[in-house]
Amino acid sequence: MDFFAPICVPTHLYPDSLEIRIFLLPNHASRILPNRMIRPGFLDPESRQDLTELARDGSAAHRLARRANALVLLDDGMSYTAIAKVLLVDDDTIRTWYALYQEEGIEGLASFGYEGSACRLSDEQQDKLKAWITGTLPRTTRAIGAWIEQECGIEYQGRSGLIALLHRLGMEHRKPKAVSRKLDPAKQAAFIKAYEDLLNHMADDEAVLFADAVHPTHAVRPVGCWGPKDTQIAVEQSSGRQRLNIHGAIDLETGQTRMLEAVTVDAISTIMLLMAIEAMYPGKRLIHLFLDNARYHHAKLVQAWLARPECRIKLHFVPAYCPHPWPNFRSLTRKA
Repeated sequence: MDFFAPICVPTHLYPDSLEIRIFLLPNHASRILPNRMIRPGFLDPESRQDLTELARDGSAAHRLARRANALVLLDDGMSYTAIAKVLLVDDDTIRTWYALYQEEGIEGLASFGYEGSACRLSDEQQDKLKAWITGTLPRTTRAIGAWIEQECGIEYQGRSGLIALLHRLGMEHRKPKAVSRKLDPAKQAAFIKAYEDLLNHMADDEAVLFADAVHPTHAVRPVGCWGPKDTQIAVEQSSGRQRLNIHGAIDLETGQTRMLEAVTVDAISTIMLLMAIEAMYPGKRLIHLFLDNARYHHAKLVQAWLARPECRIKLHFVPAYCPHPWPNFRSLTRKA
């Protein structure tokens, strides 16, 4: 037998993954060579237990758990190639993880070679930007980027970086809410003060309610849904637009409600509701009822009914567009 026969070298070689690796080992020259074997049992019992628990921890990051798993398998005596095949990575990645553990321990395994970038604006510039956005309410990120470039000399190339900056500053893109032209802050403030004074000085034989009318309709409203792309989806429409008219009131302190269904919401339905409210509170000397300025609430028939000597209801009209303390009565009636 010729002991000096030449060794056969495989003709198919895989390229070194380090050529395409983004984050190299801190000490590239000392990385583990492919023909080097790791002696099993290199982990002490405590370290092995820590890595095993980390590999089994479902709440740990997947990449970190996979690295811990690789170290445990190396400690069991498996080769780089076998572990790489099991974990669906290349064998040089396993060597990198081993070197990280040897140099820095578990902390090295938890380091993925990158950190979030620091903000390009100073604290003073960020405060200035927040003040400018609050005062001008710019519509687009393009306008914000132009202001930053002009005032701070910093150019943001991508829109995503600007959006991330704005989110860090507590900003968001919002659509303004339309406000009625009839809004009168002075009247609203006076109304709220009077309402709070009423609640603070109300006797035990008095009650406070809010009244409103809603008009839900019976109608089919198509909404989006998931379905086959090549299949047409249709829904049968209901005939006409049948409407319900509900006149009701709610006591915010007790949660009691009184609702009446009416053919038409008008002065007659208002009087019927007032009569039902009085019947609901037979022991109350005075019932304060807050309502809006609908024309039927001011009707002469309603005023005549309220003028009766035995009437126990007093109406309070809410100023135009005064949501405080006006409850969302429409949502309450829908839930009811």
